[in-house]
Amino acid sequence: MSKFALTVENLTKIYTGTKTKKQNKALNDLTFSVKQGEVFGLLGPNGAGKTTFLSILGGTVIKTSGKVNVWGFDLDQNPRQVRASVGIVPQEVNLDAFFSPKKLLELQAGLYGVAKRDRITELILKMVALEDKANAYSRSLSGGMKRRLLIAKAMVHQPPILVLDEPTAGVDVELRNNLWENVKELNKEGVTVILTTHYLFEAQEMCDRIAIINKGNLVALDTTQKLLERIKTKKINLKVKNFEPNKELLMKNIKFKINSKNSISLSYEKNSLDFGEIINYLNQNNVKIEDISTEDGDLEDVFVQVTKH
Repeated sequence: MSKFALTVENLTKIYTGTKTKKQNKALNDLTFSVKQGEVFGLLGPNGAGKTTFLSILGGTVIKTSGKVNVWGFDLDQNPRQVRASVGIVPQEVNLDAFFSPKKLLELQAGLYGVAKRDRITELILKMVALEDKANAYSRSLSGGMKRRLLIAKAMVHQPPILVLDEPTAGVDVELRNNLWENVKELNKEGVTVILTTHYLFEAQEMCDRIAIINKGNLVALDTTQKLLERIKTKKINLKVKNFEPNKELLMKNIKFKINSKNSISLSYEKNSLDFGEIINYLNQNNVKIEDISTEDGDLEDVFVQVTKH
């Protein structure tokens, strides 16, 4: 078995207009791999090609060219095995209101051809903390429970790869935290997780590696830490005492911003000078510092930098 859960080579998808015959490349020569057991982030602005890629993976869209290999199975040669290796959790909540979680999972397992003796319905319900609601109507579940039930549905055939498509869109903070705890537990059990999200702080917190695509092209692929290291700018906020707003502060390689008589912000390249030099300069200019807070660049800065959004 390969050490990669998913490999994508030169994947291209071209849509052709029915009337104009104009061609639109939704995916352009996409190449990347997802390691077994990692949490992999797939990020990009709207229209970047994420949905097209997930649809190809799920078998609802046919690729134009390229290769996709999932858990050792080639998409062209073994499409059924590929689909059996992936569990996709959709963004939309699509549950039958009058079915209980247990019946929904049993039905889903049947659709995947899982024999009754091989079903692990009770275990999956326990994994997503829904064992107490096993026989309740789905319509009576809270928003968080419904989201967890979607994850359970995607796991009935025990796929080694779980794809989460915008799983926390429009949910509150507590629910989001509960969902991520569930995902972390599944990952600890050995499930490979592929995540798409617009909440970049989530990707920064959860993902081992991240791919960023823009207009169908792969524009960044690295560990989360190395992507963050691309941001060289250091930001510092100073709380000061009675600074004269009209007074100018000038220092080479530093951008000063006088917010008010009690607040000054500055930014500079991390490796261009020592912070002690800045403090000395401020002391020489009678800037009385009461408090200092620093900000390093985050994934949002990286995202903006590589996608120009």
